[in-house]
Amino acid sequence: MAASMRSIGRLFCRTNLLHQSLQAVRPGHVTLPAIRSHQVGTPCMQLNRQFCTPVSPEKDVADTLDALSRYKDRPWEYLESEEYIERYGTRPVWSDYRRNHKGGVPPQKTRKTCIRGDKICGNPCPICRDPNVIIHYQNVKLLQQFVSPYTGLVLDPTRTGVCMKQQKRLNQAVETARDHGLMPLQVPHVDFSGQDYSNSHAAVGNTPPAPVKTSEPWYYWYGTLNPDDREVARVKKIYKDYLKK
Repeated sequence: MAASMRSIGRLFCRTNLLHQSLQAVRPGHVTLPAIRSHQVGTPCMQLNRQFCTPVSPEKDVADTLDALSRYKDRPWEYLESEEYIERYGTRPVWSDYRRNHKGGVPPQKTRKTCIRGDKICGNPCPICRDPNVIIHYQNVKLLQQFVSPYTGLVLDPTRTGVCMKQQKRLNQAVETARDHGLMPLQVPHVDFSGQDYSNSHAAVGNTPPAPVKTSEPWYYWYGTLNPDDREVARVKKIYKDYLKK
């Protein structure tokens, strides 16, 4: 009986050591709970209790949900946070992005969307890859990163790498921000200094008088034609009720 217990204890020791080596190679997996030593009765089980550190993935999920709920109502605060400065610095969110495509020539259009239901593409666009980057018309600092300072137009998605779904949201957010006066609207300047506002030229001169009406027909050959009597009688017969009036 004692020999059988010793063999069982050795087997459990080897199994636990193998399991610990696998956990060292593949980190992030939850370790198996340590078996109490009094269940087997061998001192080697106490060794397993030192290396078994329980992992709580619920804590990481809770932190992520907390960050999402924090920036959901006020997305502009994320651009002033330490997390954003550490990740992007002073560069735009699309500065270090490169879409994965075949060949050296990028495609003429970006993808329609990066997230379809529960499926996410391998390399999401700069907006879809960061859940804290939320497009909102009050998030002016984010919208200014996608607007050209020279022309005032929204940058082409082939340059920023934004998918077409997010690009449509960007266009709508920029228009709404300009309507609310949060972003400047550049109107092209037109110089009217060389224009002539006087009424001396023909464009703003007096209207010429109307031509005098004459009794002559409009066409020179109109008075020389003689209508057929039979056609005139047929037409009078058709419209005799209207001719009486």
